[in-house]
Amino acid sequence: RKAVEQGEIFLHYQPKFDLATRRLVGVEALMRWRSPDGGLVSPAKFVPVLEQTGLILEAGQQVLAAAKRTYRVWKTRGLNAPRIAVNVSALQLRRKSFVADVRAALGDVEADGEGVDLELTESLLMTDVDESIRKLRELREMGLRMALDDFGTGYSSLAYLSKLPLDTLKIDRSFVHGMTDKADDTSIISTIISLAQSLRLKVVAEGV
Repeated sequence: RKAVEQGEIFLHYQPKFDLATRRLVGVEALMRWRSPDGGLVSPAKFVPVLEQTGLILEAGQQVLAAAKRTYRVWKTRGLNAPRIAVNVSALQLRRKSFVADVRAALGDVEADGEGVDLELTESLLMTDVDESIRKLRELREMGLRMALDDFGTGYSSLAYLSKLPLDTLKIDRSFVHGMTDKADDTSIISTIISLAQSLRLKVVAEGV
């Protein structure tokens, strides 16, 4: 609670590279927290606590605001600023005020959505598909982009996949790690890439 109240949660940025050009094309914002004794606490420990207590709502707002500030600083310095992806929790998306919450966190946004992308998991979107579609469409109108995280591990329906306002599919790291040893994982990755291309979506492979 103190970490959230005192703004101690900060971001590390994991790069996304284009395999063809080897150029940096985006980053993913990863929540980090330094404990009072100075050591970094694993997100695997503190993020579940944030979700169980509902503190993830305030922490999520802080992360969105921090991503916008970072993007603006990069642009102000004349850099070719990569877009910043922020993960969305179940508690955040299921709130009726989710769109308003995002607007409040980002404030006035330019046409590019302040360079912010939102990453959502399959199981999260499939809970209430029609409502999720409505919310994501509103956010896309603000210039934000959407990625479907951990694709291949949830229960998404192909009938809905074409209706969701998405820009990117992210292949779960379990398939990426197994592709050099398991023919089935290689086939799954090939299928996901073909599916994404057919739907005119970008593809991100996790855990390379």
